[in-house]
Amino acid sequence: MVETFTDIMFTPSVKAAQEQLGSRAMYEKVEKEGHSSNELTDREKEFIEARDSFYQATVGETGWPYVQFRGGPTGFLKVLNDKTIGYADFRGNVQYLSVGNLNADDRIALILMDYPKRKRLKIWARATLINEDENPELLQQLEIPTYRARIERAVILTIEAFDWNCPQHITPRFTEFEQEDLVAPLKTRISELEKLLDAKSKELSCMYEK
Repeated sequence: MVETFTDIMFTPSVKAAQEQLGSRAMYEKVEKEGHSSNELTDREKEFIEARDSFYQATVGETGWPYVQFRGGPTGFLKVLNDKTIGYADFRGNVQYLSVGNLNADDRIALILMDYPKRKRLKIWARATLINEDENPELLQQLEIPTYRARIERAVILTIEAFDWNCPQHITPRFTEFEQEDLVAPLKTRISELEKLLDAKSKELSCMYEK
């Protein structure tokens, strides 16, 4: 049976907290009506491949969680099939906290954000780390030729469950490129008005000269 995010996350202690704080009845209904698929639809695929960053969480052998920000060119997190996504792991500060955690426990959680549209996708998965010498073809599939960064490994994520989160409390934020798209029509209109003003100025100048 395919697990949903409620199967994974609604542990006995979570259910007890929901009961104590008055939300258990609502989420019990969610459990009964929730989807039972871990296969990505076109909606999730398009959302994933439009991202330029995400947050991922792993757990160390001490039991402490570690949350890491991952960023890159738009589309660096790739959809490989309906149940699998992956990305090229670029060389960073060489602490290897996530790598070490995943070597001990392959469970991983991701949060993908679209700040301008206030959308959020949560993913639970099992991670497999693949070094370049193990599967160079796979790393080539994940690399982005225009992004000059050293790739150390591929991180392949087999999806166990996913869930769309509500937009409440998400503050809209815009990247430099998104801001450029927003102001582009304004720049075009300003340019048109400047040309019109210049033409009117020349017309008035000719009238006065006469």
